Amino acid sequence: MLVRAGVGALTLVDRDFVELSNLHRQSLFTEEDARQALPKAVAAQRALAAINPAVPVTPVVRDVSFENIEETCGASAVVLDGTDNFETRYLINDFCFKQGVPWIYGACLGSFGASCALVPGVTQCFRCLCQEPPAAGSVETCDTAGVISPIVHVIAGFQVAQTMKLLAGGPRQEFRLLQIDVWEGAVRTLSTTGMKRADCPCCGKREFVFLAGKQQSSMTRLCGRNAVQISPGRPVEIDFEALAGRLASAGQAQYNEYMFRISVPPYEIALFPDGRSIIKGTEDFAEARSVYSRLIGI
Repeated sequence: MLVRAGVGALTLVDRDFVELSNLHRQSLFTEEDARQALPKAVAAQRALAAINPAVPVTPVVRDVSFENIEETCGASAVVLDGTDNFETRYLINDFCFKQGVPWIYGACLGSFGASCALVPGVTQCFRCLCQEPPAAGSVETCDTAGVISPIVHVIAGFQVAQTMKLLAGGPRQEFRLLQIDVWEGAVRTLSTTGMKRADCPCCGKREFVFLAGKQQSSMTRLCGRNAVQISPGRPVEIDFEALAGRLASAGQAQYNEYMFRISVPPYEIALFPDGRSIIKGTEDFAEARSVYSRLIGI
């Protein structure tokens, strides 16, 4: 939508590659992209170049972290969130509110979606709305609960409208949080303008802990095991029984009080009560983090 509207330039950042399971909701991609396992940023850039070659689109195949977010987003007038995990959203929030750059939050699960523009000096920040990330394994993900394509397009459309509003400028603008369930036909909006929390660690106290890497998950390759160990950047406790129920459609889980194990070919995942996990089947950090986000949540 932004490319069709002729927006100045886009940088597309994604760590993942196209799979057949993406195609029902991610409308830029094709079966050929999936057969080639193209990085999503590259496949999207190729499709967009055919739509409007006058808009420069730069694909970046990267896992966004506190170490590279300034290089990744530093030149942007607006940042749009299409991420699949809370940790990256909190990082984006820290960066944007420190730098004074507006960003557009967007999330979908099942038939429900939410979105809002978060504008430094005008609106609340993401930590005003959601003070702390949920614990790993405590919330559904797209892989455990699914997502239908209509909600993706509704939320994307709202994000684009907010981006156009910000880029066009004009007198003081009202920004609202949209919450919508396209299956139930339920819609709610809440004002975020002028609602900043004075005690907010980010926009109130300006303590950018995610940007400093203090709550960033750590990853280590396990020598000779074709595996990556992921350790959450904050203390968590995981309910193995509840997690097994959420992952019932993904694979058969086995667990005791010490460890949770599930096989989701080509990966084998071992999870410990404190959220530490070993993802067997890859040595790529971005791929391992994507698997953890999709199945466990982070």
